[in-house]
Amino acid sequence: MRTEDLLAAIATGLWRWDSVSGAVSYDAEAARLVGLPAEPVTLPEAAARACFHPADWLEIKAIVDLAVAEGTLAEARLRIVDEKGTVLRTVRTRSRPIARGGSEDGYYLLGTLQEVPDPLPGTSAAGPPVTGDWRRNREAFLLDAGRALAEAMSTAEVLRVAAGLSMPGFSPEGLAVFGVQGERISVIGHHGPRPGADHPFHDIALGTDYPAAEVVRTGRAVYLPTPEEYRGRFPAAWSLGRPRKRRSWAFLPLIVAGRTIGAWMAGFAHPVSFSPDERSVLTTIARMLAQALSRTALQETERELADGLQRSMLPASKPDIPGLTVAARYVPTGGGLQVGGDWYDVIGLPSGRTALVIGDVQGHDVHAAGIMGQLRIAVRAYASEGHHPDAVLSRASRFLAGLSALDGPDGPDGPDGRYGPRFATCLYMEVDPVAGTLDIARAGHPDPAVRLADGTMMIRPTAGGLPLGIDPDTDYPTTRVVLEPGETLLMCTDGLIETGGHDLETGWDRIRKVFERPATLTDDPGALPSHGLGSDDLEALADSLVQAVHGPPSHHTTGPLADRREDDIALLLIRREAEVCLVGPGSAPVRRTAVTVAQAEPERIAGTRQQLRDMLHDWADPDQVESAVLMLSEMVTNVLVHTDGDALLVAEVSGRHGSRRLRLDVADSSDELPHRRRPGELASSGRGLLLLEMLADNWGVDPRGDGKCIWYELYEASPNARPDPAADGSAPRA
Repeated sequence: MRTEDLLAAIATGLWRWDSVSGAVSYDAEAARLVGLPAEPVTLPEAAARACFHPADWLEIKAIVDLAVAEGTLAEARLRIVDEKGTVLRTVRTRSRPIARGGSEDGYYLLGTLQEVPDPLPGTSAAGPPVTGDWRRNREAFLLDAGRALAEAMSTAEVLRVAAGLSMPGFSPEGLAVFGVQGERISVIGHHGPRPGADHPFHDIALGTDYPAAEVVRTGRAVYLPTPEEYRGRFPAAWSLGRPRKRRSWAFLPLIVAGRTIGAWMAGFAHPVSFSPDERSVLTTIARMLAQALSRTALQETERELADGLQRSMLPASKPDIPGLTVAARYVPTGGGLQVGGDWYDVIGLPSGRTALVIGDVQGHDVHAAGIMGQLRIAVRAYASEGHHPDAVLSRASRFLAGLSALDGPDGPDGPDGRYGPRFATCLYMEVDPVAGTLDIARAGHPDPAVRLADGTMMIRPTAGGLPLGIDPDTDYPTTRVVLEPGETLLMCTDGLIETGGHDLETGWDRIRKVFERPATLTDDPGALPSHGLGSDDLEALADSLVQAVHGPPSHHTTGPLADRREDDIALLLIRREAEVCLVGPGSAPVRRTAVTVAQAEPERIAGTRQQLRDMLHDWADPDQVESAVLMLSEMVTNVLVHTDGDALLVAEVSGRHGSRRLRLDVADSSDELPHRRRPGELASSGRGLLLLEMLADNWGVDPRGDGKCIWYELYEASPNARPDPAADGSAPRA
């Protein structure tokens, strides 16, 4: 005996609901229990919903949502009603959600239906009091419809909600929403057996003899309870449309603030008399639908205006820089006209080099976007004249200071000072793709980050000045950074870092997890990462960085989570293409960094210590890391104290994981060689060489023509397992 026959013998039906398509399928017994002919049938969700009491439908929706979230069984009682709202019987359903194959967000709901006997005298039935008058149930329906329309965030969602409305006692078989554009009306949303584009009145003149056109012209509803009345009042429309499958129609105006913005048509497969109560429900739905459409249309217009305003100020095409791969992203903030001043630009220079610019104007309003546009043009003009990075930012700062002077409390923006003086942060970088050098000038902007060839991310500290527009006479020193083959550099605005409750430090930690991921293709720490990443991988990395802040794409605009677009995001990724023979068989990529500490900037020693810690983040022995940092600090400090020049630091990590070598060189322009001293117990200096002897595996001093270089080496393994110095051609010198 089949399972279906066995269940039918005990008056139990089977049903299935598809959460993606909304289709509800009943077997013969389940169809009988819900008041349909006793034969298998598949119905749209709206038609299936009309078989149940509205209050019970709201309750079962909440129960099913909980069962889906917890993966448990959903059980509830439902009252079955006819077209007039009279309760026919009470059924009990048990169902379980089952994930759809190949879909991450869809599921099937499989369940049984069984009739519940009438309660015995003296007992009460579960659930709300049963009533045969659907007019008492329309409040639950209207509350449900109002909530769904209020939560819709786009015109498409509003139309989808409207198509799924199942009115108590009379459910439309087809729906259409008409919009007004000048002297014409067109179908903007449709649900039913005939696609909207095939409708003869899909796009018609306002003067056409058609019910929707008359509703828009007069602002009054048109109710057509019978085909004869339709044919008599609108013969031309009847002959063209031939709506033979429907028996009643209601056309209602969509009115907002006294203005008719469209019309709503509900067609019924069964005769409807359109009693005062039925007209009241239809009118209420039309008003809520009009308000929802007006609200979402305004929001979409504002978003389109904001996006168009800012995207028009971004580079029109992806730059083509020989030897470099570039990826860029701009993501505006959420919320209507809450636009910001983030921007990026790629500028071809007269020298043949390329300038990369990223910046952020203070504020989130149209005025900030306007200043951003003017500042972007100014920076592009100064760069195109051939000025060096420091001169470009100095001129841009004077330009913005002069521009802000016009926008003070007494300026043209009003006495309230709403649009007062603004400042902007900026990072300007001149790129030499042949040599791999980057000349960077920074105006209060976050430092760039570099992913080394082996996947390690490091923040590159650069010299900088005040944000643009604060002090017109501020100087902006230039820092030169070398981008090695296979390395990737990230420039971004603070929207990528300091959002979601993060500060600068924790924000970079969040970015680090994503930025380092593409080069870590295996869990084996000794395995080599891939360096043959193409441009598509850089594009994927840019998307991953944005998603690290905003969450998955499904959470960008709608859903149960709050909008996470707190600030604009602009980012630029550049990667210097790796040479073919950069990594040989059996070898590993080299980590290398170079930093200059000027005599006038001793505070940068702290930044160099942090850079070294970042380079050694996966070093096997933490004590060795602290020793390396201590020796670095001692060596750089000695240069600043005992010479008149700057200290140039170069750190390099080579070898495979577990047996690597750290070599650190500190060069200066003094010819005086260091000598051993015997400091007393109270002496505050003189222990530098003693520390090198105690902590370094190898160290030395190399005289040079223009000064000297002090260096030390540390080996990750024990001395007995040190790598052969001849293996990489750089034997340590005593």
